[in-house]
Amino acid sequence: MSNPTADRPWLIRTYAGHSTASASNALYRANLAKGQTGLSVAFDLPTQTGYDSDHVLSRGEVGKVGVPVCHLGDMRQLFADIPLEQMNTSMTINATAPWLLALYIAVAEEQGVDPSTLQGTVQNDLIKEYLSRGTYICPPKPSLKMIGDVAEYCYKHIPKWNPMNVCSYHLQEAGATPEQELSFALATAIAVLDELRPRVPEADFPVLAGRISFFVNAGIRFVTEMCKMRAFVDLWDEILAERYGVEDPKFRRFRYGVQVNSLGLTEQQPENNVYRILIEMLAVTLSKKARARAVQLPAWNEALGLPRPWDQQWSMRMQQILAYETDLLEFDDLFDGNPAVDKKVEALKDGARRELASLDSMGGAIGAIDYMKSQLVGSNAARLGRIEAGETTVVGVNKFTTGEPSPLQTEDGGIMTVDPAVEAEQIGRLDEWRAARDADAVAAALAELRSAASEGRNIMPASIAAARAGVTTGEWAEEMRRVHGEYRGPTGVSASPSNMTEGLDDIREAVAAASTKLGKRLKFLVGKPGLDGHSNGAEQIAFRARDCGMDIDYRGIRLTPEELVRTALEDGAHVVGLSILSGSHIPLVEDMMMRMNAAGLGHVPVIVGGIIPEEDAARLRAMGVARVYTPKDFELNTIMRDIVALVDPGAVAAE
Repeated sequence: MSNPTADRPWLIRTYAGHSTASASNALYRANLAKGQTGLSVAFDLPTQTGYDSDHVLSRGEVGKVGVPVCHLGDMRQLFADIPLEQMNTSMTINATAPWLLALYIAVAEEQGVDPSTLQGTVQNDLIKEYLSRGTYICPPKPSLKMIGDVAEYCYKHIPKWNPMNVCSYHLQEAGATPEQELSFALATAIAVLDELRPRVPEADFPVLAGRISFFVNAGIRFVTEMCKMRAFVDLWDEILAERYGVEDPKFRRFRYGVQVNSLGLTEQQPENNVYRILIEMLAVTLSKKARARAVQLPAWNEALGLPRPWDQQWSMRMQQILAYETDLLEFDDLFDGNPAVDKKVEALKDGARRELASLDSMGGAIGAIDYMKSQLVGSNAARLGRIEAGETTVVGVNKFTTGEPSPLQTEDGGIMTVDPAVEAEQIGRLDEWRAARDADAVAAALAELRSAASEGRNIMPASIAAARAGVTTGEWAEEMRRVHGEYRGPTGVSASPSNMTEGLDDIREAVAAASTKLGKRLKFLVGKPGLDGHSNGAEQIAFRARDCGMDIDYRGIRLTPEELVRTALEDGAHVVGLSILSGSHIPLVEDMMMRMNAAGLGHVPVIVGGIIPEEDAARLRAMGVARVYTPKDFELNTIMRDIVALVDPGAVAAE
């Protein structure tokens, strides 16, 4: 018998999208039939960074980590036979958020849906992209203005839509402590609220503030993460009441969705990830006052590659069992009055307030981007150092490492792969779309979009008109680049050296010896070819290599193989390190190795890191790659020794 006083279940989602709009549509409809109650759309990297599928930087990236959406036809296919008036759709999109929302509105209109009835969320958080995810396009100030454009437009025309989703999820993925996650996310929200306040009458501002939502991370330290969520609730209420004078409590509610921590998922003994995901989900569901209103869970094998539909279903069933089989939703908050919880919540709030005050003195989130980035890199370095030293136990990684092979990995390798032919097929459809559209209408729509951006008008009306006219994602983003310029975010690698000394003395001596033989300091070039913005691994490799005494040239994200080879040639790199986590390692490394040989750099060792299945690692080695590293290679000092040995085999003995 159901309990009429029970709390309603959260929205149950899976973060999904791959290959093509048609294939993703079939996956969405299948998941909805299995009991999913909301959609969460993953877009591929070209779509996220404002490139069409045929752009040079899109090579190897099309359909890999999400669905490619180049134009209205793709968006139309993505939601075919899915009634949008009944959906609550979350779109994880940031730099191109105004454009993807414009396409979504245009498709809804084609379905006969009144846009004012649409419900969902567009992430639209550029600040965390500068800090952790890397899919930014324009500099911070015009990007903040575009965030405001979306929020203002939704407030007036799509009142049930969440126009901005402050995303602290990737901050934790980049190494943030709970206090940093709280303060950096809240500083982002403050920057957005400050942008929005002058746009509406004072009496209407509380309603607009009440539409801001959050997307958070829940890690494995269960009690701390649960207390962090209670701290978020209190601090958000405090900021809206005291800083902005929002009196009505209903507009001060902390509304958030969650995906639990992917950073802690292990390639070793991946079946253990099921328990990690469950425990992390409890941190955001047990406390009623701080309960997530939407939950999406990773799959057990995400550290290995792209999860299959069955793997996503397994994670969805975890949510459904907790929501519908247990009695969790029948009780008031289980932690009210708990002294240990209260003490931890207050400590987190105090730490976050101090950090917020520091950020405020730097000009808020926009002014403190370089500082926040360096803090994240330093925190992540400390986290990895604790794992290496055994101070933090990770089961199956640095303790309890012996065990039976996982039977879950025997069938088809335990992951799904994207057919390489998908990219060519998508480009073919894009060519057909361009050929069939009205060129004059496209030119007029782009001219109006350019004028709106240049004149400081809200770009949403012009974006929706451009969507209807057949403009592509790359064309929309190119207008933003022309008007506002293109941004390259900080790398954080120039942060203060770590205090780590254990195990580094012999490596430093080996680096010095190798440098003497080379006639100059060992030069290590690190870069990320393609569009993958997950830079945490590359940053930590560069950070540790610098600690070991190497001359580091870290070029950051979004580079072509041609640019990296030119840099290696000009700077005289002794070793080149590539980080690729999007699954595009085969075509990008193949291009890289061909260019290295053509430039006379075939003797320079190339190492590659990423989420790389063993059969792909074998292919990379056959191309001439000297070393391949995956998430299981967590001991950075071992990698450092390998780098020195590649240059001077006698300089250090690998452990």
